[in-house]
Amino acid sequence: MNRTTLSLIAAVTALAAVTGVASLTEGSSDDTAPAAKTATRLPVERSALVCPTPTSSDVATTTYTAFTPKVTGARGAKKGTAALLPAQGSEDDGTQKDTQKDQKGRKGQKGQAGTASKPVVSLKEPGKPVTAETDRSDAPALIGTADGPLAPGWTVQQTTTVAAGSGRGLLGTTCTAPDTDFWFPGTSTAKDRQDYVHLTNPDDRDAEVDLKLYGPNGRLKPSAEEEITVPGRSTVPVLLSTLTDVESLDATLRVSARSGRVGAAVQAVDQELGSDWLPASAEPSDSVVLPGIPADATSVRLVVFAPGSDDADLKVRLAGRSSSITPAGQESLHVKSGMTAWADLADVTKGEAGSLVLTPEGGEGRAAPVVAALRVTRGKGSSQETAFIPATTSIERTGTAADNRAKGSTLSLVAPNASAKVRVTASAGSGGGSPVSKTYDIKGGTTQAVEPPRPSSGRGGYALTVERISGGPVYASRMLALPQGGIPMFTIQPLPDDRGTVAVPAARQDLSLLNDGGQ
Repeated sequence: MNRTTLSLIAAVTALAAVTGVASLTEGSSDDTAPAAKTATRLPVERSALVCPTPTSSDVATTTYTAFTPKVTGARGAKKGTAALLPAQGSEDDGTQKDTQKDQKGRKGQKGQAGTASKPVVSLKEPGKPVTAETDRSDAPALIGTADGPLAPGWTVQQTTTVAAGSGRGLLGTTCTAPDTDFWFPGTSTAKDRQDYVHLTNPDDRDAEVDLKLYGPNGRLKPSAEEEITVPGRSTVPVLLSTLTDVESLDATLRVSARSGRVGAAVQAVDQELGSDWLPASAEPSDSVVLPGIPADATSVRLVVFAPGSDDADLKVRLAGRSSSITPAGQESLHVKSGMTAWADLADVTKGEAGSLVLTPEGGEGRAAPVVAALRVTRGKGSSQETAFIPATTSIERTGTAADNRAKGSTLSLVAPNASAKVRVTASAGSGGGSPVSKTYDIKGGTTQAVEPPRPSSGRGGYALTVERISGGPVYASRMLALPQGGIPMFTIQPLPDDRGTVAVPAARQDLSLLNDGGQ
């Protein structure tokens, strides 16, 4: 028996002497073993979020709204913590070349975000949102964590109003959890667009990230290095048009981390159509839902990418107020493997809010995974404004939109298959008040666009939490409309499941695992 084996047995024996050994109880060949128990869902104990650099405009105001729903059974300390701190390196370098020089100069240096910084926004208790506001043109990206009872479902919304100039519009984004892989269909390298991907590293070590762009004919030929170093606890913005010399109105960006993890979001600025944040699409799937196209949308453009080895043939449906229909002339979409496809759906909603549902045209046997997003435009002429709706995941239990105002919020709920019932709760306001809940029945194959409940006797921003009670899958998004100067400024955020709980397998002591017969 070698030394490694002896050490392992000694360690396991010591552990068993103190606590015994836990083993999953999903069945046993021993007839005397207790019956298997199902996993228990418990609230998460720690969450991490990153928010991108809001804007460089001198005529902008940014509001942060943080919220955690009240969750029964939250473990850990009686009082948790939840705070967002400034990241290092939140500058906008402007060109890929300058960005890379800056990376090389800082490579290996550990960021100091939060070591001496005051939190930009911090949450003290679940069930009541907290807001913070800044008009700084150099406002930094933010990195934060929540633990204890503030961790389950912790949500932060960053909303920026740019009154004039380049990037004019309402830009909203839900701060994201760091990850290693993101897909952004709907990006562009066209002359009238300036799309920046913001990469934020929440950890102390550097992250190595690859950026790849795909157009209608496949991979866009790179003109610069696509490997980006994001120093620890820092953020790096990259202008997508500096990655390639090819102009493409519709492109798909893939962000993948070779090492470490990052938060990623794309800021899309159109010279005529305003600006907004483009969130990442849900993971590739053969069926996707894009919820919440406004009733007064004047233009809707669908962008789809097939990342797998097979082409995708998709059936296109619009889930409207009373039923699902097939848009005339846009019954299906063929997406070649490794290529970006698009479809101009014009004013597909015809004055009635809806959601787009994409499913395999030939059935599951001919399915291929895709990622997708919509670019939605409201208004006409010089008074147009744009927002994005990515494919999102269904709400298994709860999903939350953190920033809602006294006026301007529209909640879209879609049940693409079977009917479902949901409960929508408006939290107390940041200035007080009491929560208010309302229940909605959603017919299968339809979308309900509703003015959500508001807190009673409260002031300030508030959160909306959607809870699926019964029935089939439910998808949701929230539109926040804040018109200004005749421009219908708006932004749309999907409400995926907040993953506030995790399945914890049942366990029992099983000291027989230590009996190896002396071998």
